Amino acid sequence: MLFVRRFQHRVFGVARAVTGDQQLAEDVAQQTFERAWRHAQIYDSRRGSVMTWLTSIAHNLAVDAVRARRTEPMAPEDLEDLLDAVTETPERWALADEASAQVRAALARLPREQARALMMAGIYGMTARQVADAERIPLGTAKTRIRTAMAKLRTATASAKRGDHVR
Repeated sequence: MLFVRRFQHRVFGVARAVTGDQQLAEDVAQQTFERAWRHAQIYDSRRGSVMTWLTSIAHNLAVDAVRARRTEPMAPEDLEDLLDAVTETPERWALADEASAQVRAALARLPREQARALMMAGIYGMTARQVADAERIPLGTAKTRIRTAMAKLRTATASAKRGDHVR
C-alpha cells in the first residue's frame, strides 16, 4: 500500500495527461499497479528508476486505452491541443523522467507539421496513409515528415545522452 501511495499521483497524472478522461485514467492507474505487481521481477534498476518504469507502464497502457476507445483517428485540428499538452503544459511534469524530458524538448523543437505527423503515427498508431489523408497531403510527404521527425528525435536524444547540447 505504501508503494501505491508513493507513486499514485504521478502514475495517475500520466494516465490523465494521455487519456484526458478522469475515469479512464483511474482505470489505467489501477492497471499500472497491477501490472507492476505481476511483473516486478523484470524491473531493472540499471535501466531507470522505479518512477520511470511505472510512468512508462502507465503511458503505454493509457495510449492503448485511448486507441481502443477511438473508433476513428483524431481530427487533425484536435492535435494542436494534444501537441501543446505534451510539450508545454503542467501535465508534462507527470512524465518528468530524464528521457521523457529529452523527447519532449526535441519534439517541441520540431517544425509543427513534422511533430503532428509523428504524433499521429507514434501515439495514435496511424499509418502514413492515414496521416496523409488526415493532413490532406501526399503519401510521400507524410512518410518524409514522419521519417525526418524520427531522425531528429533520435539525434537529439543521442546527443543528450552523450552530453552534447544540440540546438
